[in-house]
Amino acid sequence: MLLIVAYPIIRSVYLSFQEFSLLNPGAIHFVGLAKFQKALKDPLFWRALRTTLVWVGSVVPSQLVLGLIVALLLNRQFPWRGLVRALVLIPWVFPGVLNALMWTWMYDGNYGVINDLLVRLHLQTQFYPFLAKPATALPCIIVTAIWQGTPFFTIMLLAALQAIPDELYEAAGIDGASSWQLFWNITIPGILPTIVITTLLRTIWVTNYIEVIYVMTGGGPGYASLTLPVYTFLQAYSALDFGYAAALSLFLVLLLIVVVSAYVFYLRRMELKLR
Repeated sequence: MLLIVAYPIIRSVYLSFQEFSLLNPGAIHFVGLAKFQKALKDPLFWRALRTTLVWVGSVVPSQLVLGLIVALLLNRQFPWRGLVRALVLIPWVFPGVLNALMWTWMYDGNYGVINDLLVRLHLQTQFYPFLAKPATALPCIIVTAIWQGTPFFTIMLLAALQAIPDELYEAAGIDGASSWQLFWNITIPGILPTIVITTLLRTIWVTNYIEVIYVMTGGGPGYASLTLPVYTFLQAYSALDFGYAAALSLFLVLLLIVVVSAYVFYLRRMELKLR
């Protein structure tokens, strides 16, 4: 843990106070808060931050809702249920780069299958370059991320659903509870802890997500899909400005600390209720 977690964090904090550019390795020196001030004055930083909030706010809730719907369906008895549960995992087990390449081909403006389908259905008259247009690039990547991450919620919530005793539903049914009342008064409370922890984990992962965005658009076109992690990556490995990249990464850490703090606050409230 000290080697792969603590040292990189300490090193990043150290670099954030340095003028550390591989383009000029002989000019490495301490600059204090200059890199943080640069970020606050950088229009691309604020744009990347807004895009990150839109990205996380669109992807995580969508994955949660779709994952819950699929989990509820898979919790029912039907033929070949085991096979369907295995197939649901396919988007999740595929590497992110492969998912990105597959969806890039599907969205392609010259021979993409999505364009072909839309033209055949007469929903559009000609092929449209989805990933090359600022208005559609980010929404298309969001759809890709939703497709990839929904199985995680599905499997976790399905396990939580199966842990709820059937006796609770039987007793409530005898008392005349409707399906909607069963869902809100038994199902949701029973899986709420799982919802909270899985949402926290996915929020952290999606916030730090790079590969799908980088492979599909590289943050473009015109910075339309530039998120803070992608901008940090580009500053480090394209601009070779590791000092500025480290400062940007610390802003990302502060953003995630807010999310984790909300989770800790929720746990404390739950402990107080249990007492």
